[in-house]
Amino acid sequence: MTTTPAWAERPTRVGALLKGAVLTLIALSVLFPIYMVVLTSLSTQETVTRAGGLVTVPGELSFAAYAELFDGGVVTRSVLVSLGVTGVGTAISLSVTVLAAYGLSRPGSLLHRPMLFLVLLTFLFGPGMIPSYLLISSLGLTDSYWALILPGAVTAFNLVVMRAFFMNIPEEVSDSARIDGASEFRILWRIVLPMSKGVVAVIGLFYAVGYWNSFFNAVLYLNDSAKWPLQVVLRQYVLQGQALVVGQSSTATIAGQSLPPSLAIQMAIVVVALLPVLFVYPFVQKHFTKGVLIGAVKG
Repeated sequence: MTTTPAWAERPTRVGALLKGAVLTLIALSVLFPIYMVVLTSLSTQETVTRAGGLVTVPGELSFAAYAELFDGGVVTRSVLVSLGVTGVGTAISLSVTVLAAYGLSRPGSLLHRPMLFLVLLTFLFGPGMIPSYLLISSLGLTDSYWALILPGAVTAFNLVVMRAFFMNIPEEVSDSARIDGASEFRILWRIVLPMSKGVVAVIGLFYAVGYWNSFFNAVLYLNDSAKWPLQVVLRQYVLQGQALVVGQSSTATIAGQSLPPSLAIQMAIVVVALLPVLFVYPFVQKHFTKGVLIGAVKG
């Protein structure tokens, strides 16, 4: 007689209602702050003053804060920097991770065990800030965009997850291709990667979010503020309260109206920083269970 685990049984009516209530509260706790941030970024000075801070009740709406941000100033430049670093960094990281994970997933590959040991060793020991800075400085990458990409080009966790997924692919598939004369690169490109779209999409999202949200490397390695990515501008403007020359119209008015409140500009920067991740995540979320969890559990 088979028994069903407790977590696999159908919930009672009371349990279902309680679960729905808890999920609703969790969703509201996440969505309500985003709602306040977006609404405040679209509010005028009078609405912000009336609310005494973040706006919760809609008043007069205005896109002046976003017009000020994208008027060719600091924020516009930082968005372009972040987009470039995220795109180039994700492409490099995915390429290196796929190649390394495929090589480490083949038991007979050259130096398989020592290389895998070095990768796993990074889970226990990190290089530290000062050695990392000395290395980047000695390579001549200080004040370079490469300093934002190369230090975090490969993450051991992502490499291990992708390797575990590759190891779950039946060896007979690769053996049959080798018998037909296919090289390892052809097997990887034509057989393994098409079967691994889920894990590649998820690992790509991990890398992209990491590059987009990264600010510490920029603070550490970049002295030229013109090369700052968006997250550093967000940190300087919101957390430290430093006034930045946001756009070219900072001393004028926008379409005959007064300048937007500083709080609205701050919240507009937060919205701009959130939008790419919120836009991409729903298209990749369906791959999480099939891509990462299966590979991590079975590997």
